[in-house]
Amino acid sequence: MSQPRMSRSLSHPALSVADPELAALVGAEEQLQADTLRLIPSENYVSAAVLEATGTVLQNKYSEGYAGRRYYEGQQNIDQVETLAVERAKAVFGVEHANVQPYSGSPANLAAYLAFAEPGDTVLGMALPMGGHLTHGWGVSATGTWFRGVQYGVRPDTALIDFDEVRDLARKERPKIIFCGGTAVPRTIDFAAFGEIAREVDAVLVADIAHIAGLIAGGAHPSPVPHADVISTTTHKTLRGPRGAMLMSRASHAKAVDKAVFPGLQGGPHNHTTAAIAVALREAAAPSFRDYAHAVVANAKALAEALLARGYDLVSGGTDNHLVLIDLTSKEVPGKVAAKALDRAGIVVNYNTVPFDPRKPFDPSGIRIGTPSLTSRGLGTDRMPLVAEWIDRSVQAAAKGDEGALTVIRGEVAELMAAYPAPGLPTA
Repeated sequence: MSQPRMSRSLSHPALSVADPELAALVGAEEQLQADTLRLIPSENYVSAAVLEATGTVLQNKYSEGYAGRRYYEGQQNIDQVETLAVERAKAVFGVEHANVQPYSGSPANLAAYLAFAEPGDTVLGMALPMGGHLTHGWGVSATGTWFRGVQYGVRPDTALIDFDEVRDLARKERPKIIFCGGTAVPRTIDFAAFGEIAREVDAVLVADIAHIAGLIAGGAHPSPVPHADVISTTTHKTLRGPRGAMLMSRASHAKAVDKAVFPGLQGGPHNHTTAAIAVALREAAAPSFRDYAHAVVANAKALAEALLARGYDLVSGGTDNHLVLIDLTSKEVPGKVAAKALDRAGIVVNYNTVPFDPRKPFDPSGIRIGTPSLTSRGLGTDRMPLVAEWIDRSVQAAAKGDEGALTVIRGEVAELMAAYPAPGLPTA
């Protein structure tokens, strides 16, 4: 599961000469990522090979259009790079069509709107406070401004998706598009149930797998391919690629998807990112990546169990994937206060709303944690009780205002992290 690292002595020599101030900030971030326990579920470490690909001369080339159909000359190599990425995406995910040009996840989702809906059409997505994403029709997003967003949620008793509500809303509102997936959903997405509802109301089902793409690629989460018309994903997070995105679909939707991405929403693709996506997909096709994906889930489940044993309230009672959502109401520590205290302790999380949260989004009741990054460093289930202990001690310290305790934990964290070098980071 571990990946090659680079030598610090060979890191950024030109940058250090050209812009010492910026080079110092990059070095400080490298040190921070090396010393801290990163538990934000949407973050990860990329390999040295992915990092190298993002810094190549492919960045110098404009390539509007698609392989074999460009608006610029000199595409002999670029076409092959993009074709590699496309073919690898199709093989890893078992899809008929893939577009690797979207700049990030939000534009990828917006392309789905452009391909299959008109402004003012109804779209059905998971409500943001329940675990959905801004681009699934939430009001403050362009998708909720240009389209009529209708939201489904979770059951109060289980915190699981309420499929009775999804079906009733779909029958009543007749959406053009239904989104499934989200940013704070700790349980398996039932793509088959969503597909059945979408077919009943003649809606296009878009599966947003940004968080779980790596788990799907590694066989640790069911695939949406048999059920979804379109699949949207970022290429970082659990997939361990660069900060890019992909849209995948059935062959019958290929033309609409491609036209929506270019010329519909963007111009020239970022070829250096495309190359890094190709590298990440090659890594995802290796047997070791399957081990990694299953280890991510095993670590998350072990961490959830250790937190439950310490009296923490977990949304839905646990996890099936890489993500654990903690409701801190019973600990009498707001999520934002806890997240900042954990950061001072060297444990990086994000504060997050929980379903039916009485607090405001910028000062919510919960924190969101995940295991992709620590698994990339080689930590296993045997270390999860210690991670839970650190979280518990940090939350208790936050409640008491005990900065000394946080300083002690930070030292303990740094000591353990030194024993588990991070992929892609320079060595000391």
